[in-house]
Amino acid sequence: MRKLSFIILPALAIAFLSVAMTDPNPHGKDFKISCNVCHSSKGWMLDKEIYSFDHGKTAFSLTGQHLQLNCRSCHPTLVFTDAKTACIDCHTDMHYQTVGPDCIRCHTTQSWIVNNITELHERSRFPLLGAHRSTDCSLCHPSSSLLRFEPQGIQCYDCHQNNYMAAKNPDHVAAGISKDCIQCHSINSITWNSSNTDHSFFPLTQGHANLNCTQCHTSGTFGAIPNQCVNCHIDNYTSTTNPNHVAAGFPNTCADCHNTNPGWKPATFDHTSFPLTLGHAINDCNKCHNGNYATTPNTCVGCHQANYSGSTNPPHQSLNFPTTCADCHTTNPGWKPATFTIHDTYYPLTGGHTTTSCNSCHNGNYATTPNTCVGCHQANYTGSTNPPHQSLTFPTTCADCHTTTPGWKPATFTIHDTYYPLTGGHTTTSCNSCHNGNYSTTPNTCVGCHQANYNGSTNPPHQTANIPTTCADCHTTNPGWTPATFAIHNNYWPLTGAHVNTSCQQCHNGNYTSIPNTCIGCHQNDYIQTNNPPHASAQFPTDCQMCHTTTAWSPSTFNHDAQYFPIYSGKHAGTWSLCSDCHTNASNYQVFSCIDCHQHSNQNEVNNQHDGVSGYSYNSAACYSCHPTGSSGGKMAKPRMNNDNRKN
Repeated sequence: MRKLSFIILPALAIAFLSVAMTDPNPHGKDFKISCNVCHSSKGWMLDKEIYSFDHGKTAFSLTGQHLQLNCRSCHPTLVFTDAKTACIDCHTDMHYQTVGPDCIRCHTTQSWIVNNITELHERSRFPLLGAHRSTDCSLCHPSSSLLRFEPQGIQCYDCHQNNYMAAKNPDHVAAGISKDCIQCHSINSITWNSSNTDHSFFPLTQGHANLNCTQCHTSGTFGAIPNQCVNCHIDNYTSTTNPNHVAAGFPNTCADCHNTNPGWKPATFDHTSFPLTLGHAINDCNKCHNGNYATTPNTCVGCHQANYSGSTNPPHQSLNFPTTCADCHTTNPGWKPATFTIHDTYYPLTGGHTTTSCNSCHNGNYATTPNTCVGCHQANYTGSTNPPHQSLTFPTTCADCHTTTPGWKPATFTIHDTYYPLTGGHTTTSCNSCHNGNYSTTPNTCVGCHQANYNGSTNPPHQTANIPTTCADCHTTNPGWTPATFAIHNNYWPLTGAHVNTSCQQCHNGNYTSIPNTCIGCHQNDYIQTNNPPHASAQFPTDCQMCHTTTAWSPSTFNHDAQYFPIYSGKHAGTWSLCSDCHTNASNYQVFSCIDCHQHSNQNEVNNQHDGVSGYSYNSAACYSCHPTGSSGGKMAKPRMNNDNRKN
C-alpha cells in the first residue's frame, strides 16, 4: 500500500501542474504583473491585506468615487486592457450630446452636482454678465429641465427680439436703430434705460449730459446724424459778437476754443499766432484787436512802437537797438526785468556783473565802454598786494585767474599748474602758506616743502628705512598723508588678496627693514596649528603658495595628483569627500588605507586572487606598491560602494 501511495501522489502532482500550465491567464495573454501583487495562497479572491497594485501609474488614476468601486465595475471581463478611459465609455450621456462628451469640463469624480455654473459659463462663448448672472437657466435653455443644453445664439437680438420690437421711447423699429444692442446698452446693466446707453461714438459730457435724445435727434430717426459742433450750433456761431466770429473769419471748428461747458465759457482760443502770457493775459480781446481780428500785428513793436521810441535808459532809438523786443524783454508788465541777452555780443554779464546797473559800467556812454576786464579794473590790478600783481608782472588778462564773482575770490590762478599743480590739500591752502611772500623761488617738489614731515615720520620711519624722498611715489596731496599706497611695496612683497587690506603694522610690527618676504616667515604658526590636514606631522612643504592663494586659506588647490596619488583623475575621481576617507590616522597623513575602500574584507579571497604575485602582502602599502596610480592591473579587486554611496 505504501508503495502505491509513492506512485499515485507524484502522478497527481504532475497532472495538476500540467493543467495549471495550460490554463490561459484570465487577465489576457499579455498581462505581465506578478500574481502576488493582488493574490495570496489563501485563494484567487483579491487579497486586500497584500494588495499593492498602484492604479496611479496607469492611464487612469482612481480619485473621488472611483476609489469606492469594485474592480469588476470597470473591468467586467478581467482583461484590464479592455477598459476605456473616457467618461462617456462608462457613463450614459444624460445631455443627449448637447454639451459634448468631455464630462470633466463641468463634473468631478467627487459628485455629478455642478456648483460653479457661472464660472464654467465664462469659458463658453457667452460669459454670464450683468442681469444674466441671476437669470434662470431655462430662460435661455428651454430644455434644461431635461438636462439638454442646445447651443444658443450669442447676439443680444437672438434672445431680445421682443424687447427690440416693443421699445417705443424711442421706437426702435421706426427709427431704424441698429439691432446690435450693445451699441447703446451695457451688458453689465440690469435695465434697458437710456442712462446706460453707450454713446461713446459721441461722448455726452457737461452741457450735452442732460439733454433729451430728441433735442439732437430731431428727425425721429436715430440713425447717422452729423456729429460736428457747427452742425447743431451754426446759429450760435453766426450770432456771436464778442468777438464776431463771422467777421473775424474764425474757423467753425468750435472745439478749437470751446468745450461742452454750458454758456461757451471758458473759451481757450489757442492764440498760437501770438502767445498770451503775463501782461498779455487779459480777458478783453478788444484791447489789442480793437474790433479788427484779421490784421492785428503779431510782433511786439507793432503794438509798442511808442514805448521803443520813448525809452531813455538806455535810449533804444538813438543806440539803434533792434526792434525785436523779445531779445531783451518778456511780457512782464513794466518791461522789467530786462535781460538784454545780446549784451554777450559786447561783454558777457556773469557773476557780479549780473546785478550791476547799466550806468555803473557805461556811465551814460553805451558806445565806447571797454570790453576787457582791465579796462574797468586797472585800479584793482595796480592796488593788489597779496600777491602784488604789478610788481610780479602778472598778466593783465584777469580772467586767467579770476571769475566775475564779487571780491575777486575764489581765484584759481590756473597757470599755477605750470609751476606746481594744486590738487587735494593744496587746493585750500592760502598762497602765503607756501610762498611766504616769495613768489619766485618757492620749491616745486614735495620734499622741498615737507622735509620736516619726512624726517619726523615714525610709522614707518622714512629716514631710517631709507624710503625715497619722492613723496608722490606713495602719497597723494590728500590732507593727512593718507591713504598712502606705497606702490613700490611689490619690490619687496606683492600685496594681493587678503594682504591688500592689511595694515602695515600687522605685518611689520614696527620693523620695516628685516621682515621676512616668504609666506612661512609670517605664517609659521598657521602651518604648525593646522589639523585638517596636519601640515607639520604630514610633512607638508612650507612653500604655502603650492596650495594656497593670498585671498584666503581655502579653497586650497594642493596638487595631490602630481605629487602623490591621483585622486582628482582616473578611477578615484569623484569617489571621496574628505581627506580622512583614505588617511585614517588624523595625526599622520603618511598613513593611508586602500583596503578600507575596496572589497578586501575577505583576506583569504584576496590572497587567492593574488596567488603567485611576487611581493604581495595584505596591507595598504603593498597595494600602493603595485597600484601606484590607482589602476586595476594585476588581480586587484573591483571597487565597492560605501555607505555614503561613494565608489572607489
